[in-house]
Amino acid sequence: MKKTFTLSFLALSAFAQAQQQNISGFSSASAATELQHEKQFDQSLSAKRIGESIKQLSAFPHHLGSPGGKAVAEAILAKYKSFGLDAHIETYSVLFPTPKTRVLQLNGSTPYTALLKEPALAEDATSGQAGQLPTYNAWSADGDVTGELVFVNYGLPDDYDQLQKMGVDVKGKIVIAKYGRSWRGIKPKVAYEHGAIGCIIYSDPKDDGFVQGDVYPKGPYKGEYGVQRGSVLDMVIYPGDPLTPGVGATKEAKRLERLEAPTILKIPVLPISYHDALPFLKSIEGQVAPEDWRGGLPITYHVGPSKATVHLNLAFNWDMVPCYDVIAKIKGSKYPDEWVMRGNHHDGWVNGASDPISGQAAMLDEAKAMGDLLKTGWKPKRTIVYCSWDGEEPSLIGSTEYAEDHAKELQQKAVVYINSDSNGRGFLNAEGSHALEGFMTEIEKAVTDPQTKVSVYDRDKARELVSTSSVKGKKELLDRKTVRLGALGSGSDYSAFLQHLGITTLDLGFGGEDPSGDYHSIYDSYNSYVRFKDHDFMYGPALASVAGRATLRMADADVLPFDFRSLYSTIDRYSKEVQELADQMRESTAINNGLIKTNQYALAYDPDKHLPQPEIKSEVPMIDFSALKTALETLKQSTDKLGTAWEEAAQSGKDQDKLNQKLYRAEQQLLSTEGLPRRPWFKHTIYAPGFYTGYGVKTLPGIRESIEQRNWPELQQQIAIAAKSITQLATYLDSPPAP
Repeated sequence: MKKTFTLSFLALSAFAQAQQQNISGFSSASAATELQHEKQFDQSLSAKRIGESIKQLSAFPHHLGSPGGKAVAEAILAKYKSFGLDAHIETYSVLFPTPKTRVLQLNGSTPYTALLKEPALAEDATSGQAGQLPTYNAWSADGDVTGELVFVNYGLPDDYDQLQKMGVDVKGKIVIAKYGRSWRGIKPKVAYEHGAIGCIIYSDPKDDGFVQGDVYPKGPYKGEYGVQRGSVLDMVIYPGDPLTPGVGATKEAKRLERLEAPTILKIPVLPISYHDALPFLKSIEGQVAPEDWRGGLPITYHVGPSKATVHLNLAFNWDMVPCYDVIAKIKGSKYPDEWVMRGNHHDGWVNGASDPISGQAAMLDEAKAMGDLLKTGWKPKRTIVYCSWDGEEPSLIGSTEYAEDHAKELQQKAVVYINSDSNGRGFLNAEGSHALEGFMTEIEKAVTDPQTKVSVYDRDKARELVSTSSVKGKKELLDRKTVRLGALGSGSDYSAFLQHLGITTLDLGFGGEDPSGDYHSIYDSYNSYVRFKDHDFMYGPALASVAGRATLRMADADVLPFDFRSLYSTIDRYSKEVQELADQMRESTAINNGLIKTNQYALAYDPDKHLPQPEIKSEVPMIDFSALKTALETLKQSTDKLGTAWEEAAQSGKDQDKLNQKLYRAEQQLLSTEGLPRRPWFKHTIYAPGFYTGYGVKTLPGIRESIEQRNWPELQQQIAIAAKSITQLATYLDSPPAP
């Protein structure tokens, strides 16, 4: 009785607070209860416990298929069960290559054999452990090649255009590229397409090393022997297990032969340190590299080719290994077949204290806080599903295989997927489905930044205001009252949910004040994390508070907080961006072709260098965007109408489950494989990743990519596909809920 009285009193107090704090999707009465649950949830979070989890789970190497990986999965399973959640492990059988031969040699008068080794450090307790994966790029081809060396800057398409202008051809040669400016898998893919027989990738100290600050262990930045491991799978086609595209990698699944798998690269690829890179770069002759290509090493950077040849020999163990996804559920009391999903991977390249254990530890504390709420008698209306994924690092394997294995069920039941990865000190980075911008604004205003004691929203806005250079941009930010969610490309476990299944998605994590060079190295350790990332673990509870609120509110909302007016505004902005891109390209192409025809390049070039003139490019035609504009106007009308109806429903106090099911399945209307033969797995035409335009470019990517590649027939097809998908969504939103 006493406990009941206390909770009733607290509920009344929360109700009074709710009068001043509306929560989207909740009536005034239910908002009071929700605020009380969130207060209890926050009280259960512990920075100390999160730090202990980071130390425990990063105590040994735990990559996919390793004994350590299994031990971490089992430890997480035990934690979920101790919190009172119904948990189990789902196991998939997947391909995973590990190196058995790695040789990189410089021939000629000054021979050098690369060390290909990160040394243990006395200041880093786990850096000398057994069981560490060697430095390598997963999904490189086996290969034994010898050739001259060419420096290709960051190895992006524009860099090869520049080399062509300089008269340098990479056909039959090995290229060396800097890490940065794109996802690493772009570099060997573009190299292969230009005829290269091998690819070396290194971290230049100008981008990731002593030019940035003191190196590890004195400071956080990459030392001369540090190496970034990582996947180079051709995820433009599909992520996940290369042998089971489109289906879960169960033991019974039909598999491709390895040599038939289109996502495994065709040339050998190897990452190296800048210590190993220096002798190879010094050997390169030819023209001096353009100024913006030059790095921080004490040499003159040349583009090549080298006179001395380079020998690259790589061979791999192509093993089938188990992939352990840990799944934990809290069954919904009212809508058990509607799932609010929350995920973070648990596998690392080595110890992975930052990536991914910092995010995993915060998510585990969320789950514990949910378990503590269960003990008070609370039960979520919708089922909450916690997912600790395996195999993210090699190519999003665990999440992809789970999503493919449960695809039909997920499209029926998954309300939202909320993802995180690594977590550090600083500002909240929130990306995802734009219908959730208002929802995330309320959450960011409700969570306090642990360093400054202002809201996460206010701190993020201050950063944007200070970093924005234009007066126009600052005025726009001052006038804007909601967060603007970044669009998601690929690169973490949300990919299968958003781009393959069309499930509404968020990706969350703090950072920006946690500089480091330990990414995917043996130095991503507890010692490094506690010194340079988040020494008091204060941002673990901050992430848990943000993601936990998102999970709680989605699980208990009367009406799901999806506002498609924000989605319309974003797509409309994207549409204007690609139209402006086409207009700018048309003008610049016409001017540049004129310069070539009037011999301006030949007059401007140094005659002693005998440089070829650039090739004349095809003129950019006038592009008909009318179908896209019409579709967007239809979407605006539908979202405005739905927004009004949604606001009325939220305050009605009536059961709105038919409306809710309509809302959370809406983004599936944007799915399409029509006209996308090169990447059929990525079906989401608005958010599908634009890999070729550089990792992270996501604005109407099919259209943008066709413009940048001057593929005019495909461009009109892409415009028609986008218009059809947008119109389909508008029609769906405009119709009444299904009975």
